[in-house]
Amino acid sequence: MNARHLALIFVAAAGLITAPCRAQSTDKLPTAPQAPETPAAARRTPAATLSVTVEYPPLHGPQEQAMPGQAATAPTGQVLTLADAEKIAVQNHPQIQIAEHRAAFAAAQVQEAQSAYAPQANGSVTGVISETDSRFAAGALNNPIIYDRFAYGAFVSQYITDFGRTQSLVHSFNQHARAQQTGVVTSRADVLLQLHAAYFAALKSKALLLVAQETVRDRQLVADQVGVMAQNKLKSGLDVAFAGVDLSEAQLLLIQAQNDLQASYAQLSTAMGYREPLEFNLAEPASMPPPPADFAPVLQEAIQNRPELVGQRFEVNSAKSYATAERDLWFPSLNAAGGAGLIPYHVSQLDSRYAAVGFNMNIPVFNGHLFGSLRTQANEEFRAQQQLLRDLEDRIARDVRTAWLNANSAYQRLAVTEQLLNEAKLAEDLAASRYRMGLSSIIELTQAQLNLTQAEIAEASAKYDYQTAFSNLLYQQGALR
Repeated sequence: MNARHLALIFVAAAGLITAPCRAQSTDKLPTAPQAPETPAAARRTPAATLSVTVEYPPLHGPQEQAMPGQAATAPTGQVLTLADAEKIAVQNHPQIQIAEHRAAFAAAQVQEAQSAYAPQANGSVTGVISETDSRFAAGALNNPIIYDRFAYGAFVSQYITDFGRTQSLVHSFNQHARAQQTGVVTSRADVLLQLHAAYFAALKSKALLLVAQETVRDRQLVADQVGVMAQNKLKSGLDVAFAGVDLSEAQLLLIQAQNDLQASYAQLSTAMGYREPLEFNLAEPASMPPPPADFAPVLQEAIQNRPELVGQRFEVNSAKSYATAERDLWFPSLNAAGGAGLIPYHVSQLDSRYAAVGFNMNIPVFNGHLFGSLRTQANEEFRAQQQLLRDLEDRIARDVRTAWLNANSAYQRLAVTEQLLNEAKLAEDLAASRYRMGLSSIIELTQAQLNLTQAEIAEASAKYDYQTAFSNLLYQQGALR
C-alpha cells in the first residue's frame, strides 16, 4: 500500500472520529427538499430551543370581516401568541356568531310573551253601501242589519288575568333565553378548545420538522463517510446499503413532517375562522402547571361550571314552566275592551258617534281533550329534559375523569421522554464509537440512530401533548371560556 492510500485512509478515519454522526453537513439531499439550516445550539434539542412565531391576518371587527370565500392575507413580520389567536377566533368563528344569533332570537321570544301584558289598540276606517234592509243571512246564527255608513274609530283591549298562564309562559321563555345565552359560552369554549388543539398541533409539527431536518443531515453525513470508507476498502457494500436505507427513511420522515406542518396550519386557520389556509409564526406559550392531584374538586367544579349543564338546567326550568302554562289552559281568561269613533256619513238609524266599554271572560268547558293532550305533551317534555340533564351529568363526569387521567399521564411522560432522550443520545454515541473502531456492525449503529430519532420525536411530542391534554382538562372543568 503506497503513501497516497495511507493518506486517504487516515483522512476518512479522522473524519469519523471528529464528527461521529452528529456533525453538520452541507451536502445537498439527492431526493428530498432541503430545509433551512438551523443553529448548532438548536440541533437535537428542538423542543427545548424551539422559538416558533406566526404571521396572522389583521383583526376583523364585526363589520369588517372577510366575506365567505374571500381570500385572507397575512402581514409579514408579526408574531401570533395564543392569546392573540383566541381573540381572532372569538371574533371570526361562525360557530360563536350562530350561538349569539340564537340567543338574540330567544330573547325576542321573551318580549313576544310579555307583550300580552300590554294593551292592544287598533284603528279602523269603514265605508259601506248596501241594499235596503240588507242583512247577513248565511255564515252565522245572528243576522245583523247592514247600514250605509262611513265611520272611523279606535278599539282597545287589555289583558286583565288568565290566572297565571301568561306568567308561566313568560318564565318559560325567559329560562329558554338564558339557556341559549349559556349556549354562547359553550360555543366559545368549543372554539377555544379547537383552537388550542390546533395551535399546539402546529407547534408540535414544527418541532418534528426540525427533528426530521436534523435526522436527514446526520444520516446524509454518515452515508457520505461510509461511502468514502467503502471506496478505500475499509467498509463493505453492505454498510453502504444500510446507510442509504437509513438516509431514505429520514427523507421520508422529512416529507411527512413538512406535510403535517402544512396540514396543521390549515387546521389552525379554520379554528381561527379563516377559510383560506395561512402560514403562521407561532409564539411559544408559557408552560402549563401540573394537573390537579385530587379528582373530586375537579369533578365538583365541572358540575357547577360547565355551561352545557347550566344551560340544561335552564331548559329543565323552562319545560317545567311551560307544563304549568299548559295546565292553566283550563283556567278562565278575563279581558277588558273599549271602542269609540265618529260616523260622519250615516243613515238616520245611526248617530254621528259611538262609544262602548266592557269586559269579557272566556271559560273553557270542552274542546275534545285538546288541553289535556297539550298538558300531557308538556309534562312528557319536562320529564325528558330532566333525563337529558341526568345523562349530560353522567357523560360530563366520564369526560372529566378521562381528561384528568390523560393530563396526568401526559405530565408523567414529560420526565420519562426526557430521560429516554438522554439515554438514546448516550447509546448512539457509544454505538458510533464502537462502529468507528470496528467492534460492531452498521446494524448496531443504525438501530441506535433510529432509537435516537424516536426519542427526539417522543420528547418533542410529549411537551405539546401535555399542553393539549391540560387545555382539554380546563375545558372539561368549564374553565376554558
